[in-house]
Parts: sequence; structure tokens; C-alpha cells
Amino acid sequence: MSIQDEQELSSLRAVGRVVRMVLDAMKAEVRPGITTQYLDDIGAHVMRENGARSAPSMVYQFPGASCISLNDEAVHGIPGERELKEGDLVKLDVTVEKDGFMADAAITVPVGQVSPQAEKLIACAERAFHKAMLVARAGFRVFEIGKIVEREVRKSGFAVVRELGGHGIGRTIHEAPHVPNYPDPTARQIMNEGLVITVEPIISAGSGRVFTDKDGWTVRTGDHALSAHFEHTLVVTSGAPILLTAI
Repeated sequence: MSIQDEQELSSLRAVGRVVRMVLDAMKAEVRPGITTQYLDDIGAHVMRENGARSAPSMVYQFPGASCISLNDEAVHGIPGERELKEGDLVKLDVTVEKDGFMADAAITVPVGQVSPQAEKLIACAERAFHKAMLVARAGFRVFEIGKIVEREVRKSGFAVVRELGGHGIGRTIHEAPHVPNYPDPTARQIMNEGLVITVEPIISAGSGRVFTDKDGWTVRTGDHALSAHFEHTLVVTSGAPILLTAI
């Protein structure tokens, strides 16, 4: 969506704050021995306390309040009775609806002590996001975001997952435009002030190729390499974007 007035911006800020609260609450409980269902229940409780709902459950009937993915699971992991183990990477991907507006963010959290490669992978996803903010501005084309992301990821020795990327958001989860994590020449839309999108490097320590698991939801790396995910919902401006889910 493109924001039309201050009321819409205020509503998006409000739902962005709930996303941040959910992520912070779940992150604080990440430790060996707990289940992904336990984390999901915490997130669902924070949503209810703040008059919000799980957008993936509403829109796509996803079987959980949030997507929680481990290790080689890139995105859309289903919460369940799996216990976290020392050295795991857990991706917390939260999309919330409140008062008719939606926002989306994701972080990758280490479980206890992780490998040096895992630490570098997490840092790379975050760094690629922040570098992309230099071109997530009015007047730039969408593909320029992916150009920056892929350049940083490759420089660090990793690969982007080309099948997955960011998207427009606001009134529903996935709106135009698609925001690839590589310089897709078809992503030529010029971004305007007020455009609401997600930017979300989804990267792999392996080839970057993925497949959908038998559950019909979970997307895994084809070579079972570790993956990391970092995302914010933002509003495009003529200068630095407004990060709605960083509040």
C-alpha cells in the first residue's frame, strides 16, 4: 500500500509496535530445551493482549501464530514440539494484523553458543538489510534493493535464496511490489514516498536453492545448509525509510 494520510501512518506504527513486542517476547525465551510451540504461544499471548491477530493464520490459514524455522529451514516453519538445542539457529517471523493494518518482521536468534559460521551468517543478513536502506528510498527502483543485498551477501561468502524476498504490505500480507534479494530486471517499479514494503534478506551458507517440505509449508535449503532471515516493514521516504517494526 501507499500511505495516504497521517492516520494510516499512525495505524501502521501501532501494528509495527505489536510486531516488535512479539519478537522481543519470544527472543527473550529462546534457550535450549524449550519447544517452538512454547515460543509461538508466547507470541500469540502478546498479540491477544494488544488487540492484534496472527496475519498468516487469518490470510493463509497457517497452522501457528508465527513462523518459527530452525537451521536449514529458511522460512515458514510450523511451531510444534521440537525442542531447541545448543547451537541451533531459530528464525522468528512475525506478521500481525491490528485494526485492519498489517506489519511483518523477522530475526534470527542463536540458541546458546553457535558456530562461527552461524554467527557470520546472522551478521551478514542484518548487514545486508541495513546497507539496502541506502536505496530503499523514493526515486530508486525496486531491483536496486536486491542489487545491494546480493552484493553484500556474496562478498561475505554466502548466497541469497532467490525464490524468496520482500513484498508490499499494509492491508494484507503480500501486496505489490515483490522485492527480490537480487537485481531482478523485472523489478523496475520506481518507489514513491509512502510506499510500504518489507525488505528481508533470506540467505544461506550453501547454494541458496530451496524446496518445500512434505508439510506443505516449511521451505528448506536444498543442501540442508544453515539459513538466516532478517526483516523489517518500512515506509519509503525521500530520505531514510521509517522502520515501522523497529519501534
